[in-house]
Amino acid sequence: MPATSVQAPARPAPLPGGAGPGTGDPEHSPRRRALRRRRLIALLFMLPALLLLGALVAYPILFTVGRSLFDASGTRFVGVENYAEMFRDPATLKAIRNTTIWVVVAPLLLTGLGLILAVLTEKIRWATAFKLVLFMPMAISFLAAGIIFRVVYEQDPERGVLNAVAVGVHDAFEEGASYPTARPKDSTVLAKGKDGSYTTKDKASPGNTVNLGLVGVPPKDLPKDAEPARDASAATPGGAELRGVAWVDFTLGGGGKPGQVDPKESGLPRLAVEAVDADGKVVAETTTASDGSYRFDKLAAGDYSVRLPARNFAEPYGGVEWLGPALITPAIIGAYLWIWTGFALVLIGAGLSAMPRDVIEAARIDGANEWQIFRRITVPLLAPVLVVVFVTQVINVMKVFDLVFVIAPGPVQQDANVLALQMWLVSFGGGNNQGLGSALGVLLLLLVVPAMIFNIRRFRRSQS
Repeated sequence: MPATSVQAPARPAPLPGGAGPGTGDPEHSPRRRALRRRRLIALLFMLPALLLLGALVAYPILFTVGRSLFDASGTRFVGVENYAEMFRDPATLKAIRNTTIWVVVAPLLLTGLGLILAVLTEKIRWATAFKLVLFMPMAISFLAAGIIFRVVYEQDPERGVLNAVAVGVHDAFEEGASYPTARPKDSTVLAKGKDGSYTTKDKASPGNTVNLGLVGVPPKDLPKDAEPARDASAATPGGAELRGVAWVDFTLGGGGKPGQVDPKESGLPRLAVEAVDADGKVVAETTTASDGSYRFDKLAAGDYSVRLPARNFAEPYGGVEWLGPALITPAIIGAYLWIWTGFALVLIGAGLSAMPRDVIEAARIDGANEWQIFRRITVPLLAPVLVVVFVTQVINVMKVFDLVFVIAPGPVQQDANVLALQMWLVSFGGGNNQGLGSALGVLLLLLVVPAMIFNIRRFRRSQS
C-alpha cells in the first residue's frame, strides 16, 4: 500500500495585537474581563469593612505591640523589660493563676451543665419555655448581672438572698438562740469564765430556785416567741427539781426592782443552761422555755452550780462569706454560669435535635439503658458541638472583666484579679503604666489566638 503523507493542519495566524486563541479568543477574553470586573466590584464592597477592620483591629494590635516596648511615659524604649516585669509582679502572677482557674473550671462546668440540661429538657413537655427562661440572662449586660449578684452575695441576710437561705436553713436545725451583748445584772450572782461562759458563784441543790438576771439584750435581739418572764420561785416546790428563770432584768420605761422578775420583763427563750457538780462535770443540760424558765429533773442529792455556756453569747450565724478572699473567685464563676448556661443549652440542644434517632432506637432495642446511651452514643455524637462550646467559652473567660470588677469588693479585688482586670488596673486604674498594660494586652492576645484558630479550623472542617 503506498505511503501517504499526513500534513499537519496549518496553525492559525495570531490576531492583531498579539491575541491568540488562549488570550484573544472571543469565548475567553470577555469571560476573564467579567471575572475581573466581579472581583473589583466585590473588593469595592469589601473596602469599607476592610478599612473598619484595619482601624478597629489591626491598628490597635500593632500600636499595642509597639507601645509595650516603651516605658510608662511612652518616650523611652525599654525592649522586653515590660514583659519581664509582668512575671516579677505578684499581682500579675495572681491574675495569671486566677485566669488559669477560670479557663480550666468555667468552660468545663458550663459545657457539662449545658449537656445535662439539654438531655433532660428533651424529656419535658415545656422544653421551649424552659430554654427561653434559661437563655434570658444572655439579654442582661455583664455590668447589670454583676450588680445583681453583688446583692445576692451580700453578707447581711436581710439583703443577700443566698445568706438569707443559709441562715434560714441553719436556724431551722439549730435550736439555741444567741445573745451576744448579754451580761449579768449582778456580778455577785454570776462569774464570767475564761471561755466566755457564766457560772453561779453560790451552789444550789435540788429543790432550790436559781434565777439568772441578764441585761444588755436589745428588744430586736429577742426571739419572736419570747414571753414575759415567770418567777420560778412562785411555782409549786419540787423536792428533786433545780429550777429557775433566765430573764432580761430591765423594765422598758423604768420601774421594776433589780434582781426580781417584774411583769413587764421578758424571758430569754432557747438559752442553754447546764448543771455542774463539784468536780466541774456537766451532769445535766436543758434549754429555757419561751418565758425563760428552766428546770433540772432527777438530779442526785448534792450541791450544783448553774452555768450558761459560752455559745449562748456567741455572734449569731450570719451565713457564708461569699465575697471573702476564699470564695470570691468561685462566687464570680457562679455568676458567669448563670449568664452563659442558656447559650450552652441552646447550642447543645440544637446539636441534640440533629442527631440520628435510629441509632438511639437501635441501642434501646439491643437493651442499652439510658446511661449507656448517654455515655456511648449521645456524648460521642455531640463531641463536635461540645468542643465548639468549650473552646468558645475558653476564649470568653480569658477576656472576663466586668463581673470581676463589679462583684469583687475593693479589699478582695486582688484575690479575684484576672488578666483583663489587671491590664485595666495597670493602665488606667491607678497604675498609669500603659507600657506594662500594653504588654499584658499582648500576653492576653497570645493566649486567645490559639483557641480562636482552633475554633475557626473546626468551623471550616464542619462546612467542607
